[in-house]
Amino acid sequence: MSESAPPPAPSPPSARSRTTKFSIIWLIPIIAIGIAAWLGYRNWVNRGPMISVTFDTAAGLTAGQTQVQHKAVALGTVHDITLTPDMRRVIVHIQMHADAEKILTNHTRFWVVRPRINGASITGLETLISGAYIGIDPGAPGGTYQEDFTGLESAPGVRSDQPGTTYMLVTDSVGSLGEGAPVYFRDLQVGEVLGYTMPPGGEGPILVQVFIRSPYDSYLRTDSRFWNVSGVQVGLGPGGLKVQLASLQALLSGGVAFGLPERRQSIAAPSAPANAVFKLYSSKSEADNARYRQHYHVATYLDSSVKGLVPGAQVTMYGLQVGTVTGVRLLIDQKTAQARVRVDMELEPERVKVSDSDKAALLEQMVAADGMRASVESASFLTGEALIALDFVKNAKSASVTYEDGVPIIPSRPGGVDGIMASASTLMDKVAAMPLTQIGEHVDGLLAHTDRRLNSPDMTATLRALRDSLRHVSELTAHADQGMQPLLKRLPAMSAALQSTLQSAQAVLGSYGGDTDFHRDLQGMIVQLTDAARSIRFLTDYLNRHPSSLITGRQ
Repeated sequence: MSESAPPPAPSPPSARSRTTKFSIIWLIPIIAIGIAAWLGYRNWVNRGPMISVTFDTAAGLTAGQTQVQHKAVALGTVHDITLTPDMRRVIVHIQMHADAEKILTNHTRFWVVRPRINGASITGLETLISGAYIGIDPGAPGGTYQEDFTGLESAPGVRSDQPGTTYMLVTDSVGSLGEGAPVYFRDLQVGEVLGYTMPPGGEGPILVQVFIRSPYDSYLRTDSRFWNVSGVQVGLGPGGLKVQLASLQALLSGGVAFGLPERRQSIAAPSAPANAVFKLYSSKSEADNARYRQHYHVATYLDSSVKGLVPGAQVTMYGLQVGTVTGVRLLIDQKTAQARVRVDMELEPERVKVSDSDKAALLEQMVAADGMRASVESASFLTGEALIALDFVKNAKSASVTYEDGVPIIPSRPGGVDGIMASASTLMDKVAAMPLTQIGEHVDGLLAHTDRRLNSPDMTATLRALRDSLRHVSELTAHADQGMQPLLKRLPAMSAALQSTLQSAQAVLGSYGGDTDFHRDLQGMIVQLTDAARSIRFLTDYLNRHPSSLITGRQ
């Protein structure tokens, strides 16, 4: 039996061709690709160089976020942060913008802006919210292009776009002066301290760099003076307690001030050039004293205490300063073992209106003829400060100016409390040398002798006779108007009484003796009684010859 073949399969239908239409959905990826390409192009066009800045620490810096800003305008972004091979510092790679390429020179400076407290100054507070950023200062125009920099740890005191001038101050000690401390002119802040440089080896003066803004830098002359106004200055003088404080910032971070010098000539000094060097004085008074340029070196030796006398103390004459103490030294003679203090001074003739005469001859005349002597006086009992006073002593012992290595030596005398104690000691020595015991015995004997004389019979008789004489005179006066005869009768009796009184007084005077007040008073009384007796005798004789004179008066 044979199998039959399967029927043929049907042929597939023929496909119809159809034209494809563009879909709008394709616009989205095309636009995205275009934008990406444009952004890539813009980024490639605006992309500046990749630079590296080395800092001590990367605190506050974040790769891809921290920006480089100048005047609040972004000039670049931190790309990554790595450590140096020695692991001591960090290297910050920054992708700068193309328009910042022209400012990348060796004059450009970078620093990290963080919140900082420097004395009374607080900076970088805006970074508490926005985060730290890297500041940039383009520096002075010019310079060579570079891409590797060393960053600053703090913001520079002077920016390249800030007009002003930098100067140098020389001082032995900076005190509380710090970077950023203010500079004052007539109590106005006109600049700041940029920093200071220690001398090599730590010996020598310290160099302080200050910046003064324009236009105040034009006020600085070659003869201007700077002084330290750090902290609080307290002084106690004739005007009372004085407290001086420049500002709160100067109290915390220190400060410097400068002023115009006193003009003695109509021509002002020229303006100070940039980087001129000035001396920094410790106080305004010291700066004011610096205008006296003439100094005459003298010295004196003192044998009393000089407690409170230090270099810088005043030398006064009539209470006015005429110089300054420059040294106080204790000297001991090895041969005699005698100790004394040498005080070196510098007299400033410009403080006194004196002609340009020979200073040595004038000093010798003041010492020899006028008795000028040097002594230590107390400047303040509260603070214990002392000074040297040049006083003119009346009836001073003869002395003259001597010279040691060409330095005039002024004679001295004890002064102040020591002078008072020395005078008191001399007085006590004189009192102790007096024979007080013998004087007391003589006084006791004189009083006893006087008492015996006053109680003696002769003194009693004298007083009685004197009383009788006074009674007769009283009776004479009472009976003068009773007629001539009663008066004539009483005159002889009164004369006899006075004569008796004189004899008694003479006897007492002769027995008393001595040169005493009582003797002199008694002798004066006898003289008066003698004159009275003589007058009564003359009156008696005249009335006997002219009795009518009682009525008609003396012819």
